[in-house]
Amino acid sequence: MSVTAIIKAMRPHHWLKNGLVFVPILLNHDVFDPEALWHGLIAFVAFSLIASAVYLLNDIKDVEADRRHPTKRRRPLAAGEITAAQAYAAVPVLLVAAFSTALLVPQPRNFLLVLLAYLFLAIAYLLVLKRKLLVDVLGLAAMHTLRILAGSAAAAIPASSWLLAFSMFLFLSLALVKRYAELRLTQDQSGLKNAGRGYHAEDLEALSQLGMASGCTCALIMALYVDSANVKQLYRHPELIWLICPIILYQMARIWFLARRGQMPDDPLVFMIRDWRSQFMGLLVATIMVAATVLP
Repeated sequence: MSVTAIIKAMRPHHWLKNGLVFVPILLNHDVFDPEALWHGLIAFVAFSLIASAVYLLNDIKDVEADRRHPTKRRRPLAAGEITAAQAYAAVPVLLVAAFSTALLVPQPRNFLLVLLAYLFLAIAYLLVLKRKLLVDVLGLAAMHTLRILAGSAAAAIPASSWLLAFSMFLFLSLALVKRYAELRLTQDQSGLKNAGRGYHAEDLEALSQLGMASGCTCALIMALYVDSANVKQLYRHPELIWLICPIILYQMARIWFLARRGQMPDDPLVFMIRDWRSQFMGLLVATIMVAATVLP
């Protein structure tokens, strides 16, 4: 067995998405609290291990379809670098290691419940939901939002209803980008009827419209958040948070322009983490939040 191939099949490049567990810590201004950061790191490791276990199960289930896919055929299982038995053997090891981390956080019960919810939803998505019209993208959005909830649970930070509302619409838009990009590629290669999804060719435009509307809703929620009591407690100059709204609009619009041009990979969140323009937008947002906090 190739250890390198197993690690590749675990898709460590997708672990970047699990950095979402640190969002509640950052927004609660606990970024310099070593204990909070340690608990965030525990949540990051747990979600990375669970996600890798689900990726292995996904590759086992879809191995034949992956071998016919223009890019997924390079995955270790589809390429014959590892066997299904080896992948199956790695899954329980990863899950046991992931759930063992719950013992290291201050409120293990809450954290464990979030981990179980994520695993249940991920397996449901793998087996059923990903073939259901619109339910698939709602499931993806929920799984990303659960990462944020996990960060709150691990660090014992109360979950913000504003953050959860914002994240649900943000990740719904990104999930629609992901589905749009995948279905557009599949349509170009072999037609949507062979994609194993509940979509038709004429649905692509509707996916785009719904995704852009969800992206705009993120900016609206941020604008409403500026006048909330939460902002006044956390920031000296909450009015500066208004500047984040046009950044969100620009970022979401750009992502959708790229998707409609066929220039978006199948995971827009990973793309945003690696894209220098998105990194610059993130830096601007961080700068605005720091300025709203520390300026006299």
